[in-house]
Amino acid sequence: MGKFEKYLTLWVALCIIAGIVIGKIAGNSIQLLSNLEFATVNIPVAILVWLMIYPMMVQIDFSSIKNVTKNLKGLGLTVIVNWLIKPFTMAFFAWIFFTKLYQAWISPEDAEQYIAGAILLGAAPCTAMVFVWSYLTKGDANYTLVQVSVNDLIILIAFIPIVRFLLGITNIEIPYNVLIASVIIFVVIPLSAGYLSNRYLLKTKGEEWFSKVFLSKLKPVSILALLTTLILLFAFQGDKIIQNPFHILLIAIPLTIQTYFIFFVSWFLGRYLKLQHNICAPAAMIGASNFFELAVAVAISLFGLNSGASLATVVGVLIEVPVMLSLVALANKWKY
Repeated sequence: MGKFEKYLTLWVALCIIAGIVIGKIAGNSIQLLSNLEFATVNIPVAILVWLMIYPMMVQIDFSSIKNVTKNLKGLGLTVIVNWLIKPFTMAFFAWIFFTKLYQAWISPEDAEQYIAGAILLGAAPCTAMVFVWSYLTKGDANYTLVQVSVNDLIILIAFIPIVRFLLGITNIEIPYNVLIASVIIFVVIPLSAGYLSNRYLLKTKGEEWFSKVFLSKLKPVSILALLTTLILLFAFQGDKIIQNPFHILLIAIPLTIQTYFIFFVSWFLGRYLKLQHNICAPAAMIGASNFFELAVAVAISLFGLNSGASLATVVGVLIEVPVMLSLVALANKWKY
């Protein structure tokens, strides 16, 4: 596991501080960035998100889907948990905590925004870091590649209706065209670009050059884009965080509970289905972790850079690594 991934929580914390300081220094002039929009999508954020997501998509070999029948039980578990359980339990936990348990500390308006951010986090499974979690639990690399490829394709079909439905039942009104535009911009375009580049570069340059030269040069770009996006978000969120620092802890609690809950559901269902450990472990990991890059991008498109929904998705990034590393340790301890 690389130093960036291992210390992601530290980098996010530093981005919080840097963003707040920049926001204070820049004052109202930073609002110019939030006004740079095209078709309701913030242009600077769109560029940064493309730089984050493209390096993930270019690594995925969709030809691996031909091996989909080799671990049908494991893949079926992944699909059921990720798309029929996870989004709805995330919405449930968010609703319970933000509207019921936190009534004394959070206004109804903030609660609504935080629920929206949580729903966006829960509506798409992890597509990049799961390779790290799978490796750390000695998961089957081929199975992990197949499940990521399949879930990326399902995102194209299921993400919009699930988000639309869950935001609808929580009485959050969103323009349908903005949601569709967000998925096209932040999923379809980088996914297509990644697939085409993957095929072209492997064919013309070979697998060794692709993995050792191209991907190694691309990784720092993705990291820099993620950190820049977080700094930009916190530059807009600075006043809200200074006024309500306790809110970050309050947001983190249901997100953490959801992560452990989904891991345990996947893990024990996998044991019931008699999956091998190297299939069960990555199946539990992909459901527990989130495609936070997509969640952040869509939250910004739907609700704005300085929204509570965007803040909630960034808290998801903040807790991702320490929580997932604890689950890696648990999966290794329970190895069978």
